[in-house]
Amino acid sequence: MHGVLRVKESVIRFLLCMCALVSIVTTAGIIWVLTSESYRFFREIPATEFFFGTRWAPLLEPRSFGILPLVCGTFLVAGGALFVAIPVGLGTAVYLSEYASPRVRGALKPILEILAGIPTVVYGYFALTFITPHVLRPLIPQTEVFNAASAALVVGVMIIPTIASLCDDAFRAVPDTLREAAYALSATRLEVSTRIVVPAAMSGVVAAILLAFARAIGETMAVTLAAGMTPKLTLHPLESIQTLTAYIVQVSLGDTPAGTIEYQTIFACGMTLFAITFTINVIAHKVLKLFREVYE
Repeated sequence: MHGVLRVKESVIRFLLCMCALVSIVTTAGIIWVLTSESYRFFREIPATEFFFGTRWAPLLEPRSFGILPLVCGTFLVAGGALFVAIPVGLGTAVYLSEYASPRVRGALKPILEILAGIPTVVYGYFALTFITPHVLRPLIPQTEVFNAASAALVVGVMIIPTIASLCDDAFRAVPDTLREAAYALSATRLEVSTRIVVPAAMSGVVAAILLAFARAIGETMAVTLAAGMTPKLTLHPLESIQTLTAYIVQVSLGDTPAGTIEYQTIFACGMTLFAITFTINVIAHKVLKLFREVYE
């Protein structure tokens, strides 16, 4: 009997190890493809021109390969999304953790999950057909059809569940003894929430914001539909811009011959995007690890 159990345990351990190995091999394969193709690109284009150039026009004559307009557009949309998502997501998390009854919490949690499950292309069409013509243009008539503001708004809505869920978990991990001590000193529920719970869970809040930021940077379809495909080094949110992901979509449509320098730009952009999101996720992981160590 014990021998059969040991065999089963060995089989389960092997299957779990294979699952972990698949993840590692997939990640290694992605890094290999991006690195090898990017190497071919940088043999033709100097890295200084790519990373510090201010004009991006690899498909037009005269060609230029400065990626700063795409990076600027990416951070413009992601930063605007955080401007929308942080107050709403943080407020939602405080309500779920400190104010909502178990019944209300049980009803709101699935709604947040549904919001996270809506296809991103739906958000893009919503921005293009509703937010720009019915929200932004009535307020600011000179708003372009494709603009960074509408993309930032819908991406902000998309990352609200990420911030709300992670912050809620961080708030609920704060020991109840801290709340009880504050209540014993005649603190109100608002004071407990803002002066005790949120500061105590600040590491988790920062990690949630960084993860949501990485999610916003990697968004593709909603940004492509809402922000347009005009690489422009600008911080004006009402103008058409292009992000790294939107450019990758543009070139991946099939009009650019494979193996050309224009085609290899998508791998250089992909490597840049991978480096940015990887850095943000590493920082978020370290912050979250610090948060866990504090309360363990």
